[in-house]
Amino acid sequence: MSEHTLTRLDSTDRRLLGLLQTDSSLTNQELARQAHVSPATCLRRVRRLVEVGVIERQVAILSPDVLPGLTAILEVTLDVQSAEALAAFEDHVAPVTAVQQCYRVSTGPDFVLVVFVPDMAAYHDFVHATLTAAANVRNVRSFFAVKRSKFAPTLPV
Repeated sequence: MSEHTLTRLDSTDRRLLGLLQTDSSLTNQELARQAHVSPATCLRRVRRLVEVGVIERQVAILSPDVLPGLTAILEVTLDVQSAEALAAFEDHVAPVTAVQQCYRVSTGPDFVLVVFVPDMAAYHDFVHATLTAAANVRNVRSFFAVKRSKFAPTLPV
């Protein structure tokens, strides 16, 4: 998605995006009704938002209160910070199911990861197999979530 795409979002697009971020399971009919547009317009607009990459994907968000596990926030520092090394690390952790989020950050560690695992044993296995076994990882600093106070996977539109 380009910067130019963002400037082409009008108030209808923004209304649709706000509604979908709240509940992506709305039928086209209900979404159109709530956005105050016709069902045909709604369908055409949502398809365009998907095609241009504004809507990346639609998912179900599961409750961590129902599915037990451990959330860890990790700071990862690499030995070498070349563009190739940073990209290689991203490629290394991206397919790992336990990694929910991966951010390349500045001023401090090279990456911050949000990891969800079933328990502490799985966390240790993850760190050993995914991070410390990787030759370019110099340091891992972990923080464990004791309570989720807010989780809002929405962007302001």
